Amino acid sequence: MTRRLLLSYLTLAALLLLALEIPLGFVYSRAERERVINAAKDEAESVSAFASLSVSAGRAAQDLPERAAHCAERIGGKVLIVDRGGALLATSHPLSAAEEAGLAGWPGIAAALRGTATADVRTSTIGGVEYLAVATPVRHGAEEQGAVRITVPTRMVADRVHHVWLLLGLGGLAALTAVVVVGFGIARWTGRPIRELEHATHELAVGGTAVPVAITNGPPEVRSLAATFNRTAARLEHLLASQRAFAGEASHQLKTPLAALRLRLENLENDIALNARGSLTAALTETDRLARMVEGLLAMARLDESASEPERVDLGQVCAERHRAWTPLYERHGVWLALAGEYTGEVLALPGAVEQILDNLLSNALRVSPPGSTVSIDPRLPVVPERRFPHRHPHRPAGPGRVELHVMDEGPGMTEEQRRRAFDRFWRAPDAPKGGTGLGLALVQRLAHASGGEAVLRRAPLGGLDAVVRLPVAPGRAGGGPALPSQRPGRPLQTAAPGGR
Repeated sequence: MTRRLLLSYLTLAALLLLALEIPLGFVYSRAERERVINAAKDEAESVSAFASLSVSAGRAAQDLPERAAHCAERIGGKVLIVDRGGALLATSHPLSAAEEAGLAGWPGIAAALRGTATADVRTSTIGGVEYLAVATPVRHGAEEQGAVRITVPTRMVADRVHHVWLLLGLGGLAALTAVVVVGFGIARWTGRPIRELEHATHELAVGGTAVPVAITNGPPEVRSLAATFNRTAARLEHLLASQRAFAGEASHQLKTPLAALRLRLENLENDIALNARGSLTAALTETDRLARMVEGLLAMARLDESASEPERVDLGQVCAERHRAWTPLYERHGVWLALAGEYTGEVLALPGAVEQILDNLLSNALRVSPPGSTVSIDPRLPVVPERRFPHRHPHRPAGPGRVELHVMDEGPGMTEEQRRRAFDRFWRAPDAPKGGTGLGLALVQRLAHASGGEAVLRRAPLGGLDAVVRLPVAPGRAGGGPALPSQRPGRPLQTAAPGGR
């Protein structure tokens, strides 16, 4: 905003200076030209009058050369006097024989011999005089007796005009400099409340809290905007705090009655008829699902309330630790759990975010994986097609900015529409297995965004689902870390098979 205001001030000032200085310079140049032309005409009239008297008195040969030399020395130019036939009477500078013979044909002298005074003026682009010659007839009464031609030097006039243009340019530059200094101060003063509003808006968008903006500075419109923003920010902060408090407190309060409900349902198992055991099992299943939903709500509420910054996390170590933790459960369900990947460097993530992301993705993958299938954990650097020499290098690393954490299963997968809606809270696919809450993927996406990354769902190569979480690489590393021990890039490192194979 400051740059735009300063640019507008400079544009207006430059247009105003151009509108004033250019006409002023041309007016001065025209006035200087008229002054030097009039001075030359007056000098020529004076010499003409003297020549008329000298010719009438018959003293032209004695008086005119001295007069011509004196006048030329005084004006620093050249003086030429001819008689009615164009013959030379006096000159202040030597002439060649050819020049002397053709004096009557010179344009200014020829017109003066016919009784017409002339002024030959040549000007420069900016109005300066480059050449000036004045010719005046010599008359005695009504009779033409000759002509006087005066050539005036114009160097001094041109220098004076150029000097004035230079002064106008320097004055305009000084005025623009003053406009820059004053305009910068005004622009900073005008834009300070806007910058405070921008900073407060950024804080509100990032952390959900905003410091009230001062409403005593700036124009009335900006003060009104600041007051409106303060009211809006306070109301929004109150609503967010109320929502977080309600979600957290309600979820926490639901845990105790859910535990009591499950205990009572389990106590009924020995006293219920055999034909009602199915309903009891369904009730226990729904109670477990409700408990998991409450845990998910609590996790999301804690995520909303936390204001922690992303920290460095060893992605390879976390993947290996979660692989060891989930292997026994996968073995009981007859599903292979493989750990693959080529990246073991550090990423930026919220404390505990990578563990929660993997737990939710592995839980979802186990729920949809048939016995005998494989679920893989695969941290890797993303690749993009190589446009040059594709037959030699079909892919190349996309750069050290992001790392992709893949969790791939061989389950039924999802349609494109279902993958788009999978991150909505409480949404579950129509053919999803029982027991899900619809909060796992929503929590994964929230954790990824809070860590500076993103989460997407793709179709896996074998028809299942490929859950991809992109996380930023921790600074200070040129790229991915070395491959896992005894591991070639892109090949599985560890595989947990059913039955401990």
